[in-house]
Amino acid sequence: MTLKLPSLTLLATLTAGAATAQTTTTTTPKKPVTHHTTTAATTAKTAAAKTATPVANPADNPPGVPKIEGAPKPLYALRYVDTVIGTGALAEPRKFYTVHYTGWLTDGTKFDSSVDRGTPITFPYGARQVIPGWDTGFQGMHVGGKRRLYIPYQLAYGEAGRPPVIPAKADLIFDIELVGQSDTPPQPKPAATPASETKPPTDTTKPATDAKPATDAKPATDAKPATDASPAGSTAPTPQPKTPPHPEGL
Repeated sequence: MTLKLPSLTLLATLTAGAATAQTTTTTTPKKPVTHHTTTAATTAKTAAAKTATPVANPADNPPGVPKIEGAPKPLYALRYVDTVIGTGALAEPRKFYTVHYTGWLTDGTKFDSSVDRGTPITFPYGARQVIPGWDTGFQGMHVGGKRRLYIPYQLAYGEAGRPPVIPAKADLIFDIELVGQSDTPPQPKPAATPASETKPPTDTTKPATDAKPATDAKPATDAKPATDASPAGSTAPTPQPKTPPHPEGL
């Protein structure tokens, strides 16, 4: 008995020490960990919410018009680049524009050019006598300015196009130059040829004046002595002194 008690006491001491060490290990506090991913995810959600809900433009819901939710989306648009800023007057609506232009398809095919012909065209701006892209494409230009227009087919020749020159649904590219503007269409320059063409009518009238010998043939009408000789058989020769006989009748 005296030999076993120390062994039991030693075993109990070791067991108690192990339990104390285990308790100490399990109760050691851990350092707090900051989860930055949670903050990033919250920021992403907030940004997505802002993108999904655009700020409404008050002009899209004016007073008197039923209010709707959502932002308008563009369907098609006319784009342009000013290549030369003009120094002349600002382009005004309802004027006659004199314009030089060159037009291409989007594959680079040139289909028309007033520059190649050397003669600009004139049209009333905003009068729907040209394609819609031209009726709005000069806004903001100055006389002498040049601009490149990128015109969608909806503002050009539409879905049908104008075969065989303009295919169906063809977007167009134009280089335009605003040469001038006026309240009335410019008068065409008089040609130099009419001056020479007026000479023949004057020459044709000369033979008519040269035909005066026909009027000089009055002696045929002056052969009235034959009628004057008729009173010779009359009984009243008194009127003869008033109309002396013509030399032909003597």
